[in-house]
Amino acid sequence: MKHVFTCTMPIRWGDMDAAGHVNNTVYFQYLEQARIQWFASLGCAGRDATNHGPVIINAHMTFLKQLRYPGDIECRLYAGEVGRTSFETRMEIRRTDLPDVVWAEGGAKVVWCDYTAEKSAPVPAAIRARIEGAAEGAQ
Repeated sequence: MKHVFTCTMPIRWGDMDAAGHVNNTVYFQYLEQARIQWFASLGCAGRDATNHGPVIINAHMTFLKQLRYPGDIECRLYAGEVGRTSFETRMEIRRTDLPDVVWAEGGAKVVWCDYTAEKSAPVPAAIRARIEGAAEGAQ
């Protein structure tokens, strides 16, 4: 896996549940937001002119420590080897005030999709090149 993107975001009061910690479902929202910001930085935040774009076919998360409001998190996104139509992503969630501690880790498989045909499509060469050259250029 290569480091491809890093972003920060606040832990919102509304992210917490009745147990007083960030609800498990919100971690997936953090993963989604980081992935969308990364796609936007690649110029593909949604469908392209040919009605192709990314879809997620599975997602997973391991909850290591309980996040609580207030604070900010850093999401470090990694991408794996690019296949013909897909690639794996992995993410680490850290608090910005404790950057050496991983609070959660997860990931998702991204498949490039032809939305009209509702089937997979080749990952665009520009996206492939950015992932393959990402180790030196991660934000």
